[in-house]
Amino acid sequence: MQTVQKAGGIASLFQAMIYISAFIFFGAFWQYPVAMDAATKLAYLVDNQLILSVVYLIMYVLFGVLLAILVMALHTRLKEKSPVLSQLAAIFGVVWVGLVIASGMLINIGLGAVVATSNPESAMATWSTIKLIVEGIGGGNEVVGGLWVLLLSVAALKGSQFSKSLNYLGLLVGTAGILTIYPAEVFTEIFGLSQILWFLGLGITLLLTKDNEPLDDKVSLAIKS
Repeated sequence: MQTVQKAGGIASLFQAMIYISAFIFFGAFWQYPVAMDAATKLAYLVDNQLILSVVYLIMYVLFGVLLAILVMALHTRLKEKSPVLSQLAAIFGVVWVGLVIASGMLINIGLGAVVATSNPESAMATWSTIKLIVEGIGGGNEVVGGLWVLLLSVAALKGSQFSKSLNYLGLLVGTAGILTIYPAEVFTEIFGLSQILWFLGLGITLLLTKDNEPLDDKVSLAIKS
């Protein structure tokens, strides 16, 4: 069980790093010509297909694989004291894994089809449709992921697992994720930024503690040191 938990801790930390890397890439390096014509946009995608495909592979497919490891680790950790909530959370976690990985495969296959299209207008129309579908199932709608985090946090609170501060942060993350069903960018941003902190805190907790061990003091001392 400890091996599974450690694997979950490592996966959680890597997921936080993927989030941070994605924010840096799209915030500082990706200069998509939004205001330009279709031909210019298509040329930009053609020139940057390789790097964008790698980024999407990491953001979605690798993230989904790591998420599967974390879902298993957390269910193993929580199922003894909160069996029903843990199992329900695991169901949403598995669904989220599928949606995230499917999003990555769809957008990468779609990107390949778009850059192979000779008509810029048709290519951009296809690209817009693909991005809309990806946003709907795993990019901008975080309801499933929000439910997973929310149920996990409730189960952890009920079973006295993890620190209260981490669990309360999880409640915030989960609520923000569910609220992304409303088309407002602020909820997606809150979900993404707060989940980085949650993944980091969760990863440290899983790596530094054992099952049924008092967590607040040990984790706090480890972080301070």
